[in-house]
Amino acid sequence: MSLQDTLTDQERLAELGLDELRRLVGLVDHDPATDPFPVTGWDAVVWAVGNATQAAHFYESAFGMRVVAYAGPETGRRDHKAYVLESGAVRFVLLGAVDPASRVADHHRRHGDGVVDIALEVPDVDRCVEHARREGATVLEEPHDVSDEHGTVRRAAIATYGETRHSLVDRSRYDGPYLPGFVARESTLVRPPGAPKRLFQALDHVVGNVELGRMDEWVGFYRRVMGFTNMAEFIGDDIATDYSALMSKVVASGNHRVKFPLNEPAVARRKSQIDEYLEFYGGPGAQHLALATNDIVGTVDAMAAAGIEFLPTPASYYEDPALRARIGEVRVPVEELQARGILVDRDEDGYLLQIFTRPTGDRPTVFFELIERHGSLGFGKGNFQALFEAIEREQARRGNF
Repeated sequence: MSLQDTLTDQERLAELGLDELRRLVGLVDHDPATDPFPVTGWDAVVWAVGNATQAAHFYESAFGMRVVAYAGPETGRRDHKAYVLESGAVRFVLLGAVDPASRVADHHRRHGDGVVDIALEVPDVDRCVEHARREGATVLEEPHDVSDEHGTVRRAAIATYGETRHSLVDRSRYDGPYLPGFVARESTLVRPPGAPKRLFQALDHVVGNVELGRMDEWVGFYRRVMGFTNMAEFIGDDIATDYSALMSKVVASGNHRVKFPLNEPAVARRKSQIDEYLEFYGGPGAQHLALATNDIVGTVDAMAAAGIEFLPTPASYYEDPALRARIGEVRVPVEELQARGILVDRDEDGYLLQIFTRPTGDRPTVFFELIERHGSLGFGKGNFQALFEAIEREQARRGNF
């Protein structure tokens, strides 16, 4: 298998190369032939939302994505609408109920806006399902083909934490806009002259929140069932303040394209961000998505101008001499980072820039991270204290701390 063959369908369409992906998301070389559950990369993040029509407009206007496909009553899908949006190699599918009795409506009533499916592109659906079943996974959909005039997609699905699933998708024989049953759709949003083609290029990682005492169980699931490897762990004082704490471990696919940090609350004096999430989401689920960008400053400026709110960072963070000494030279002057609240961290491999939005829905659950990597394969450990304190301030403002 050539290196070019390791690109996902979405990455090819977005004209992303392997060198750019190594820098964007920390991609590493990997031989899928040695992997019991080979994962090529992300296929789609599927959401249940309260109003898919309005959410599609939100992600277009505020996140710079573009609508590329649609399914709904007009195409024979009677109980819900689905909009497919893309930015680079990132694909979101937004599901909104038309029929109040639909499963989409049920999911949204329980959880609010949130991720229902983290779909993965795999080269061999049957092989993956066979291994997953042998290792004790719950198979939600057996391998099957779906076809239309654009070709055939092979699909299956397995269960993971909470009501989240992983669809397994092989679209190597398909050239339609998304899946059979969807029709191509062009955006009607008119962007201002000079607007960037996209604000982010790839999905770096998706964080899952699980109940106290179950993080190691799900780490074991990804290692045993999906062949993922341990990439990092943060325990004890790594992510803690005087009031609350959490524990986190990171698992990754062989090529590091798919990374899942898994969080659980730690016993502390007050309610942590994980406790708050579990309470308002109604159980385990995807907490935040990290979007990889080539230009975090331009992306933050564009999203802030469109109304996206980011967590504020106190001036003391940037004025700390230890920070200046630790990070060294970075491509953006610290003064510009401070003006936008962008955090910076350096490790033995390089550095990264990152920033986090406030929750983007009504419930204090799902939010987003923007990340720009320059060699670093980490997750901003040096920023955990500042980030955790910022989230605690937001919890206090909401009365949930």
